[in-house]
Amino acid sequence: MRRLTTAGLTTALASTLLLSSCATYTGQTNAPDDPNRTRNNALIGAGIGAVAGLLSGGDATERRQRAMVGAGVGGLAGGAIGVYQDRQEAELRRQTQGTGIQVDRDGDVIKLNLPDGVTFDFGKADLKSQFYPALNNVARTLAEYDQTIVEISGHTDSVGSDAVNQRLSQQRADSVGNYLIGQGLLRQRFEIVGFGKTRPVADNSTEQGRALNRRVEIRVIPLQS
Repeated sequence: MRRLTTAGLTTALASTLLLSSCATYTGQTNAPDDPNRTRNNALIGAGIGAVAGLLSGGDATERRQRAMVGAGVGGLAGGAIGVYQDRQEAELRRQTQGTGIQVDRDGDVIKLNLPDGVTFDFGKADLKSQFYPALNNVARTLAEYDQTIVEISGHTDSVGSDAVNQRLSQQRADSVGNYLIGQGLLRQRFEIVGFGKTRPVADNSTEQGRALNRRVEIRVIPLQS
């Protein structure tokens, strides 16, 4: 599909999708297995995923930052950015130690890698219940360091059709994003998208490489003033 270039149309559509999701979300942090929460979060994920699909170009981060400023969250400036991310990185490393989540740093961006072996059953998009505590710790840290936007992307290996892998990657990204939002995080912070098998980080010709490619990534980006 040709990328939309009319800013007003894109913004209006994004707003409509977000408002639709807001109408179904109560803001309560119900138990992870609450069917009402599951239904509400599915609707939220659909709206946010659609917005991410439209805004996943080069200006996506800028648009998300504008949404955050509109929600009343101030940005960081100068040397404060690095210090802020240093503290948040240290806390995320502490909170995720021993969980299977890998924490890396790329400049001022903190990256969390969630391998599917500890997050999902093979070929499934439902979070493993034993992984809830790890995500709860991530959510608490993101709530404390709220001057950031959060990009969540789903990825698969090369086995299977493009359509199946695209759908699974989006569903897995939605599952992680919906869970974090369900813990009370501001939905405007999130950009959620599935990339299917288009962004491998390892060789798909080996089982080890395919396992590395099956992942959900979280990028924590500072909100700049």
